[in-house]
Amino acid sequence: MTQEVLQPEIDYELEERPLLPPVVNDEVAIAQAQSNRYYLDRQAGFESNARSYPRRLPIAIRKAQGIYVEDMDGRRYMDCLAGAGALALGHHHPVVVGAIQRTLTDGVPFQTLDLTTPVKDRFVEALFSSLPKAFADHARIQFCGPSGADAIEAAVKLVKTATGRRSILAFHGAYHGMTHGALGLTGEIGPKLRVSGLMPDVHFLPFPYVYRCPFGLGGEVGWRSSLAYIERLLDDSNSGIAPPAAMILEAVQGEGGVIPAPDEWLREIRRMTQERAIPLIIDEVQTGIGRTGRMYAFEHAEILPDVLVLSKAIGGGLPLSAVVYHNDLDHWQPGAHAGTFRGNQLAMAAGTATLDYVKEHRLYLHARAMGERLMAILRNIQKDKPQIGDVRGRGLMIGVEVVNPAELPDALGVYPPNRAVACRIQTECLKRGLIVELGGRQGSVVRFLPSLIVTADEIDRIAMVFAEAVHASVAT
Repeated sequence: MTQEVLQPEIDYELEERPLLPPVVNDEVAIAQAQSNRYYLDRQAGFESNARSYPRRLPIAIRKAQGIYVEDMDGRRYMDCLAGAGALALGHHHPVVVGAIQRTLTDGVPFQTLDLTTPVKDRFVEALFSSLPKAFADHARIQFCGPSGADAIEAAVKLVKTATGRRSILAFHGAYHGMTHGALGLTGEIGPKLRVSGLMPDVHFLPFPYVYRCPFGLGGEVGWRSSLAYIERLLDDSNSGIAPPAAMILEAVQGEGGVIPAPDEWLREIRRMTQERAIPLIIDEVQTGIGRTGRMYAFEHAEILPDVLVLSKAIGGGLPLSAVVYHNDLDHWQPGAHAGTFRGNQLAMAAGTATLDYVKEHRLYLHARAMGERLMAILRNIQKDKPQIGDVRGRGLMIGVEVVNPAELPDALGVYPPNRAVACRIQTECLKRGLIVELGGRQGSVVRFLPSLIVTADEIDRIAMVFAEAVHASVAT
């Protein structure tokens, strides 16, 4: 899921039109249906005002293969959005397509609630074998509704049931979903402004955002100050926070602006929570299955969570989510979390194929190498462009923070975020055949989430297009 409230429309201005405008005749319809404009107009006529991507990426997609998509005007794009990270193997990968076709041929039901099948059994085995053995050996799994947000809701219910407590500790910049409870755990204020009664007893802590240190210190001293603050809070009987049911975090914040937590910071957070018997929930909805250069982002710090939330790539591009957790927390009763579409057999087959392929081909190592290659080129671009304030990330999860060097910097010399230029860069990228997303504070971070199969040549082309887009955006 993505941060969608603060992003403006680009280029394509939508006029008010009647719902599903009538077609004049078949000949006109065929001609119109070959264009982006035709489908975007129709979408504007019947789809919710909450739609977001078409406002910033005004295309209608005809087909896709690998890291490429083609629109209705016949233009081809390199896709660095990849279903917000869901398409680990890109579009229509043969092993995923083959797994789906075999499942259809075998006559397996599409949906089975939580009844088991050989397809489901193979998926669980593949998923558990992808996890650190010390975690998998004591793990249970709960399948959820098909979104990551529903798995977040399940994780919160799990820890509250197991501990009998009610407070949840979350972090500034966090993104955990748009459902009512998950939104309460999310840092961005915009989506909350008109929604009352969000989950109570959620308390936000400072995340180690090294570039924009919340303590105004920067570097290691900044993130160590975050640790000191958190540990003192946990031990302060006058903190105003009841003993927490859990702490929830992303090892690399995605929608918050691609902010990796330092490994040592994560290790200290794990120590604090273990010593105080506070379950640690790690949200790997976007980072899981090889994206950051390890199968799971928490592995960089060599820690283990109590609860792991997964979605996106685990379904091979099809809807699927799950919570994997330590069996000591398995105190809830039958039916405590349910959902009609938690038994998506096609997604489990596609997910098994994806997990097996990523592990067999060690795509997490490829993601690490390609990410390092892209970040090196982006940092070269940064040298001549003061509008690029920071380049950061892990593996193929990379963010470029766009700033305004014409304004006064803060005490650390960091310039304010520049949403307007970030939006122009996104537009100029699209014009040149590159799809990128925005996120972070004020939507000022250009985000790269290409599929893990991207090649070195494609990385170089992505960087070249981005460089051209930056030049065009800051020259105007």
